[in-house]
Amino acid sequence: MATVSIAEAGNRLSDLIDRALSGKQIFITRDGRPFIAVKPVPQGPRPLAAADLDWLAEQRRQGPIPPEDAGTAVRRLRDEG
Repeated sequence: MATVSIAEAGNRLSDLIDRALSGKQIFITRDGRPFIAVKPVPQGPRPLAAADLDWLAEQRRQGPIPPEDAGTAVRRLRDEG
């Protein structure tokens, strides 16, 4: 875990970002106490690929879905299992 003061962080921001991206824990301190963590933003889900859409199409229920309320659907699913 690395700690740097606010002034030092301002002078070395690019280096601190690179270190955080490589997996190091970086904390910025004020009055000697850590108060900010520099860390990468988690990446979102990957974009859908054509293979994903093909899989979804294969899994799709064939024919119309019979209308039923939620309570009836839960009872039916419970009793089928």
